[in-house]
Amino acid sequence: MKKVISIGEALIDFIPNQKGCELKHVTGFERVVGGAPANVSAVVAKLGGKSNFISKLGEDAFGDHIIETLKDANVNTDYILRTDKANTGLAFVSLKEDGNRDFSFYRNPSSDMLLEESELKQEWFEDCYCLHFCSVDLIECPMKNTHKKAIEYALQNKSIISFDPNVRLPLWDSEESCREAILEFLPLAHIVKISDEELEFITGYNNIDEAKTVLFNGNVKMILFTKGKDGAEIHTKDRIIEIPGHVVDVADTTGAGDSFIGSFLFRILQDSIDVNELDSISDETLKEYLLFLNYYAANSTTKKGAIGSYATLDEIKEYINKLV
Repeated sequence: MKKVISIGEALIDFIPNQKGCELKHVTGFERVVGGAPANVSAVVAKLGGKSNFISKLGEDAFGDHIIETLKDANVNTDYILRTDKANTGLAFVSLKEDGNRDFSFYRNPSSDMLLEESELKQEWFEDCYCLHFCSVDLIECPMKNTHKKAIEYALQNKSIISFDPNVRLPLWDSEESCREAILEFLPLAHIVKISDEELEFITGYNNIDEAKTVLFNGNVKMILFTKGKDGAEIHTKDRIIEIPGHVVDVADTTGAGDSFIGSFLFRILQDSIDVNELDSISDETLKEYLLFLNYYAANSTTKKGAIGSYATLDEIKEYINKLV
């Protein structure tokens, strides 16, 4: 089996011990490993896929904890470098009553931002099935160019490129700089995952049909459009597959979107879908994928945190079997 490589930030999320209050009023937190690309790598690995993560962590206890957590999830951490030039990133989270979040980030800079393109090794990508990335590390820092080099190496090996913008505006100097970076990298991807909350910000349209005129640009073959409790859709240039939502008692939505795209990458890895086959997968198979992804993401929201909330393949099969 080839491997899925994720690149970008890994950090520590401090999840509040209580819901329904502003961050300034939270009195206690639980430490969990986060960072969207790291979460995706953990989903693929926990489901049984081969998964590697590329990043740079601080020479600190938080960096040690991230590596230990990823290893426990069966992620290969050989491509994670360490530095004493910056600390591992931190994010403090507050949870609203519905489980949604507000963030306060501590990374000025954080260690992941300092990964240089010269530190990448081309041989890492020789058996790369898919490269996945997000937008947090596309700010003006060394890591932005490292992403470009990683995509170049992956494309040379005919890998699938997957992009989840995962918009986090507090990390950007301006909304426009965030949007510009996303639109710069979007055409390099074959798969784009986007949420209903991000759609208008990125494309200028609040309707997915109109937004597709922006999203289907360059190499893009498939859009995964998530709508929270209202379900999800897969769009190719000429087809739409959609399913309704799966309602659960939400404890924490942290990492739910990452679990959605991560479980999708696992399924197409498992089925050995070639990059040239992405837009010709049958409707029946795409619907089966969507149902699996929706159950997987919904299940993750019933527990706190991200990586610790992700199910193994046996666990999610058992969960689905109880529902159907």
